[in-house]
Amino acid sequence: MYRLNPEGVEKTDLIIGIPSYNEADTIGLVVEKSIEGVKKYFPDFRSVIINVDNNSPDDTRSAFFDAPDGVSKIYISTPPGVKGKGNNFYNLFNEMVRLNATACVVVDADLTSITAEWIRELASPILNGYDYASPLYSRNEYDGTITNNICYPLIYGLLGKDIRQPIGGDFSFSSSLGKYYLNQTWAKSTKQYGIDIFMTLHALLAGFECCQVRLGAKIHKPSAPKLGPMFSQVVGTLFQILTDRKDKWLGPMNLKGLPLFGEAQLSKPQSLSVDYKGMKETALYEFQINGDVLSNALPNELYDRYKQMYKDEKLNIGADLWMRTVYALLRAYDTTDLNSHLIEAMKSLYFGRVATFIKQTLEKDNEESEQMIQNQAKHFFRFRSILTQEYEYAEKAA
Repeated sequence: MYRLNPEGVEKTDLIIGIPSYNEADTIGLVVEKSIEGVKKYFPDFRSVIINVDNNSPDDTRSAFFDAPDGVSKIYISTPPGVKGKGNNFYNLFNEMVRLNATACVVVDADLTSITAEWIRELASPILNGYDYASPLYSRNEYDGTITNNICYPLIYGLLGKDIRQPIGGDFSFSSSLGKYYLNQTWAKSTKQYGIDIFMTLHALLAGFECCQVRLGAKIHKPSAPKLGPMFSQVVGTLFQILTDRKDKWLGPMNLKGLPLFGEAQLSKPQSLSVDYKGMKETALYEFQINGDVLSNALPNELYDRYKQMYKDEKLNIGADLWMRTVYALLRAYDTTDLNSHLIEAMKSLYFGRVATFIKQTLEKDNEESEQMIQNQAKHFFRFRSILTQEYEYAEKAA
């Protein structure tokens, strides 16, 4: 680890953490707005801005230090060759402990929609006793497809928690939660893109006080180019933690909304172009490669349905079929040794589900599309017994 602390900061109250890899072109604005937020809303708090980086070859470090001053800065990097967003967070959690900070706000380094008010909205709940604050954005229906189709509905369905952006990238947490994270098992996927879902799940499962904050629109670099590795790492982490902690969700569950704070209006989201043809082609290609794994993971009825669908190249994965598929794959992840092979094979069905959603919503506005996403999550909750009863039957048979 490389650490640069030019002002010799030894203790602080509030940390603004900015994880990065090759974000020299955007990190300056994020630093500027973070400083503005700290000075405007928390002038009486000792504050520091920390860039946790992966030794970016584009010299993100210089861009970070060249950004406006006014709040102390610390730069921390993983060693050369060590990448992964989760590794950056591991360094951030340790630095939070070292500086004895009360609260930490994290904002993505590629944001262009950040305002000073984001800092206020994210920091305030933690400074007032909450342990974890998750964002609520106006977001394009095609931005965050892993969230919309896997993370959000599974957390809603199994944990009964309506947390809309569990891997949003901009959130805040308390010192006690930061210490708790350090003491959990860190899988390889957690050290990469799996870190966001790791943080949300552990906060919920351990009973920490969680809330959501309105932040308005999120505008940032498109995540589509990173979807392949991001999918494997996020879903791998999600499935591992959920199956490790079945004791928290196998019983009856009541639905619980989280307290909602923030004054931002959920305005018109970022515009995004979508590539339906490319998504469909990727789905078909992935199925050709990994269909055999799915035949061992899915019930025969589901697998035969998909086999015919992909053979005919007529992808139609609606919300009900998708719910049954995700629950079946989670169960297979837990009860077979397919593990990472199953996650890779799931990509073909995930891309097929996204392609179906694109086709279903091309003539709909953002509000109507968002309602479909929320209805899908409710469907996961309504039929959660499809999964939980599988475990009950297995236990009785044992």
